[in-house]
Amino acid sequence: MLSRPLVRVLAVSFVLLLAAVIWFVLQVSPIGGQGREEYVTVNPGASLSAIAGEMHAEGVIGSPLAFRIDTVLFGAPTVRVGTYGIRQNSSFAQVKSILGGPPNVVAVAPLMTLHEVAVTGVASAKGDAFANSFVADAVAAAAQNAYHPASSLEGLIGAGDYVLAPGETPMELLGQMTSSFARQAASVGLSPSTTLNGLNAYQLIIAASITQEEGYYPFNMPKVARVIFNRLAQGGPLQMDGTVCYTQGQLGCQVTPAMLLVAGPYNTYTINGLTPTPICTVSTSALKAVLHAPPGPWLYFVLVTKSGTMKFSSTWAGQLKAEKLAQERGVG
Repeated sequence: MLSRPLVRVLAVSFVLLLAAVIWFVLQVSPIGGQGREEYVTVNPGASLSAIAGEMHAEGVIGSPLAFRIDTVLFGAPTVRVGTYGIRQNSSFAQVKSILGGPPNVVAVAPLMTLHEVAVTGVASAKGDAFANSFVADAVAAAAQNAYHPASSLEGLIGAGDYVLAPGETPMELLGQMTSSFARQAASVGLSPSTTLNGLNAYQLIIAASITQEEGYYPFNMPKVARVIFNRLAQGGPLQMDGTVCYTQGQLGCQVTPAMLLVAGPYNTYTINGLTPTPICTVSTSALKAVLHAPPGPWLYFVLVTKSGTMKFSSTWAGQLKAEKLAQERGVG
């Protein structure tokens, strides 16, 4: 016959074990239904523990420990690098099913070109065939766009994260992206009928894309936009390095003297006025900067601190002085 202390120990142990099992079951299959969709990004080399921690922080799972126990007992998915849309309060089975498939979110950031979106986002999520159709459909969709672009949707897709629904087509994804841009543009007062400083709405978007690339930080963009307007008013070349880099298929490149001599519609050192299309995805900050550029005589600018501060000048002599300051500070 068991002694009373031993019975009590066994009873407590049983209760604790039962509580642990109930807790684990509730983590595996939480009650209350799923919540809003959250985005979980898996970076190269990320461990399953790190992924579980991020999912917990976003409310996708209740316990990283329970998730790790589940993967030990029942197997772990092979997770690819990318971004996944997963609803809060999901079951472990649902989470592992999503993580075990290809990334289901296409992330579009300001400064990304349409080509980069197709190659780094769409192709990684849906494969090359889907990405190729995405590129082809983008040309067809441009013909129907309210901003009347020059046969390209460059600059006309909204920055943001796009969750790919099962069975979604490339054209439907493009519809999401262009609708998002229309909403973002409307939020800062830009519509297809907007005109300003002699430019139509599409030309303003082109100017915003150059402002995005050249200004980079929102605090630089308003004055950069004014420089663009001032140069357009003079009728000469914009001389913006970002447009030259776009010709080379890369933004933020190191422009060489040889590159400046290559003629083409995107080399603003050899052409006057704007480029035929935008050169990247734009942010609402860049659109605002173009719509509300402050008055000023500036024609030049250069980065003078590593934290992003620019010096704006109205004369070439002032620009040379600013460039000397930048060199002394080791910028550029």
